[in-house]
Amino acid sequence: METWIINTAIVLAAFVGMEVVAWLAHKYLMHGALWFLHHDHHQRDDGDFFEKNDYFFVLFAIPGILALLSGLRGGVNPLFWIGLGITLYGFTYFLVHDIFIHQRFKMFRKTESVYLKAIRRAHKMHHKHLGKHDGECFGMLWVPLKYFREARNNAAR
Repeated sequence: METWIINTAIVLAAFVGMEVVAWLAHKYLMHGALWFLHHDHHQRDDGDFFEKNDYFFVLFAIPGILALLSGLRGGVNPLFWIGLGITLYGFTYFLVHDIFIHQRFKMFRKTESVYLKAIRRAHKMHHKHLGKHDGECFGMLWVPLKYFREARNNAAR
């Protein structure tokens, strides 16, 4: 099999795997033992641009950076492609979560995309819960189907 196909499959698997890791970390760590870092993301009222929740960006970047660096030792090896998948997921997360959903930078405000409307709505529903143990929709790129149906039905009107 062609090397580029294998490398692309590794990148895609790491990217998809990160959605699973992000869901688990969000539900069980961010809304668990690390709530002290995540709570200000749900209960912001100070108007600061940065929040304690931003430390998770650094925390999640570390495995990607380490995999990229380890993957370059002695030539490019599969760890590099895993690190690339993790890093691409982190970049996508930043674009979707911080820019598109939370509008930390005033870009990408309007969309007619059913997919983007569904993830925006699901995230909004996640944020309506202010407590540590409450919540739904812990994923970022894949959310419950009811939000896709809702967005599709609203678009059809």
